[in-house]
Amino acid sequence: MNRLSFAALALSLVMGGTARADSVIILNSEEASYSILSRSTRTEVVRLPVGREPHHLILSPDGKEVLIGSTATNELLSLDVKTGERKRVVKDILDPYHLGFSPDGKWFVTAAYRLDHVDIYHADGFKLAGRIFIDGLPSHIAFDAESKTVFVTLQQSGRLAAFDLATQALKWNVPVGNAPAGVVMLPDDKRLLVALTGEDNIVVVDPKDGAVKSSLQTGKGAHNFWPKGDGRHYFLSNRVEGTVSLIDTKDEPKVVGTVRIPGGPDCMDITPDGRELWVTQRFLRRVAIVDIETLKLVASIPVGKSPHGVFMLKSTATVTAGAPVRAASTAAERR
Repeated sequence: MNRLSFAALALSLVMGGTARADSVIILNSEEASYSILSRSTRTEVVRLPVGREPHHLILSPDGKEVLIGSTATNELLSLDVKTGERKRVVKDILDPYHLGFSPDGKWFVTAAYRLDHVDIYHADGFKLAGRIFIDGLPSHIAFDAESKTVFVTLQQSGRLAAFDLATQALKWNVPVGNAPAGVVMLPDDKRLLVALTGEDNIVVVDPKDGAVKSSLQTGKGAHNFWPKGDGRHYFLSNRVEGTVSLIDTKDEPKVVGTVRIPGGPDCMDITPDGRELWVTQRFLRRVAIVDIETLKLVASIPVGKSPHGVFMLKSTATVTAGAPVRAASTAAERR
């Protein structure tokens, strides 16, 4: 029995054939595994193998699959978004550290953190359109609303680069601050937010030319974003400080709430009912649960080593309003 078949059998035995509608996937980056947790019981149901160094995951444009990138084995594992069942493995995707589909679903982009390149694929069939070698540890990805441009943070060089999706040409590559990681395009398509993991702030960047327009102090190790779902508010993990900030992006961004989460808060997702924020705690091998209404830490669940990406299985998969690329973060300590 091969590894994929064994894992499918294990999932079937433990979960009766399908993951329950309240299940959560957690990637254990330094353990070559992913955990499936139960939201209702707040326990780990099963832990399954996956490639090596799984860091990020993303919802497919049709909302039917969640794709897990295994950076050291150069492949994508596809899971059914409703059941968690393993569907297929996509080979020859080199170092798929951070993943993103363009808003129109035509392009699939990976940031190869280890190999220093950005790959642009035709999403239909994952045919490589162009490979762009660029120094500086390509980290996180965002797109413009028209699906013409992809923006990539470069952690080591402290820069943000923009590439034309159709031609794979570099548009600009500019300094934005120390160790930029998470990046998100706001719904107005006129402002990029970039988290500076080597500092204690985020910057607002003009997507036309990369010019830094303003800065907002949030917390040490500002790292990664996740939308609250109203098109206006975003959560930001501050890895070094051990907090998550709630940012109001109407007009000039400002911090309107903070919750303390120990152990290197990193990737995030929100339960389908919008009541809880789940946050991976990279240094504690745990996942924190935050009550969104009160901004209080209410629980923490043990998982595998260095938990990174997090994804809510949904009975009906939809993309959160104003959602960034469905993936989470890069380590300030260089993974």
